[in-house]
Amino acid sequence: MTQPMSFGGRPITPAPGSPTPELRVARFRGHARRLTWSALVLIAVAGVTGYFFGNLPAPFQNWMLLTAAAIILFLLVLLPFLSWWSHVYTITTRRVIERRGVVIARRRELAHLRGYSVQVRRGLLQRMWGAGTLTLSNGVDEPIRMANVPSAELVHEVLVDQVEVNQILAHRDAQPPLPPAPPLP
Repeated sequence: MTQPMSFGGRPITPAPGSPTPELRVARFRGHARRLTWSALVLIAVAGVTGYFFGNLPAPFQNWMLLTAAAIILFLLVLLPFLSWWSHVYTITTRRVIERRGVVIARRRELAHLRGYSVQVRRGLLQRMWGAGTLTLSNGVDEPIRMANVPSAELVHEVLVDQVEVNQILAHRDAQPPLPPAPPLP
């Protein structure tokens, strides 16, 4: 979802005092490279199960093989995937939302209006993949740590721009209205 832009590349600001709709700027998860080992385990288990199925001495051992394969896939493939899939970051024009959890969903929010600092940390592997870890801290609440964010520099720019725009709009709306212009003769 994109916002209408003015000629300067900035979002069009609403008229003073009018309500601004909350638009979704970005929604993303942590970088999927953490699922590499799960994908390798899935391929290995499928190969080993296919090779040994039917080659074991007793027929009940085929079921033991399938049970062991299912347990390994559940623990080493499905659980890491669900953990990655259930952790979502959403940036809107008003706030940053962190949502995590499959069964019990936990949600944290940080308003752009209050202002916060954004720190970017990028290790060697993160730089190779274009990812990074962003920490959002307003000094009051517990910081939101966005680990392995893809395109970390772009997300950093978006967050800084949203804080700036929200603070400009709040300052503008806090000003007293201008007196009416005198009538022309």
